[in-house]
Amino acid sequence: MLRQFLFSTASRRLVRPMIAPHRSASSSLDKTEFTTPSQIVDYDDPPHLPVPEYPLRPDEPLETRKQRLLYQSRKRGMLENDLLLSTFVAKHLRDFSAAQTAQYDELINGVSNDWDIFYWATETKPTPPQYDTEIMRMLKQHVKNEERVQRIRQPDL
Repeated sequence: MLRQFLFSTASRRLVRPMIAPHRSASSSLDKTEFTTPSQIVDYDDPPHLPVPEYPLRPDEPLETRKQRLLYQSRKRGMLENDLLLSTFVAKHLRDFSAAQTAQYDELINGVSNDWDIFYWATETKPTPPQYDTEIMRMLKQHVKNEERVQRIRQPDL
């Protein structure tokens, strides 16, 4: 009987307040640990880690390229870019010319770090000149979300 009491939920409710320190409602959390830092700490990749070059596909048909970019925009590996790029592509990709499609391909596949794309699109870090294209300007405008569209999930295919 004693064993049943010791391992029961009722005993844990009785014993826990005695073991754990009691927090009063007046104690407040230090909110500085939960805020976004004022500076982004970003380290360069070490030189001994070679980044493979993305293979160019000059003979790829435009529609095939657009389908590939649609998939790649949805499967980035980080949710922030998945949401930003998939909604951007759903809105603009079908109207892209061949040159614009090539610029978008270079943007999402030429950069080795997806956080760079995110920081450039949100204008947290300056965009390097080779990626400051018409497509990047369109993406930055899309990220501003002036229409106040909810983007909490990827668009349907």
